[in-house]
Amino acid sequence: PPGCSTFGTSYTIVSDIYFHGGADDVFIIQMTGSLLLNGFTTVHLTGALAKNIFWQVADRVLVEEGAHMEGNLLVKTDVSLMTGSTLNGRVLAQTAVNLQMATVDSGEL
Repeated sequence: PPGCSTFGTSYTIVSDIYFHGGADDVFIIQMTGSLLLNGFTTVHLTGALAKNIFWQVADRVLVEEGAHMEGNLLVKTDVSLMTGSTLNGRVLAQTAVNLQMATVDSGEL
């Protein structure tokens, strides 16, 4: 549901996930470790908007090959988007943003 979700460790998304909500709903996902989006998995939006989803990650983010991510990545260290991965959102990282033939689209934000 909309609101804030907190994970006290690293988190791996191993299958497709869905954000259900309205155009004004805000989602904040905080974690004290890293975030990994497995290859060829997708973050889906059902009514929710990418501009209202915030991933606050205390370590690093890795979006593997062919995966699709939605939202704004606020990352303490680095972000890597591997070949064929896509992001509908923005990336803000303190150290580096690495794109390996990946696509970032912030058009609707």
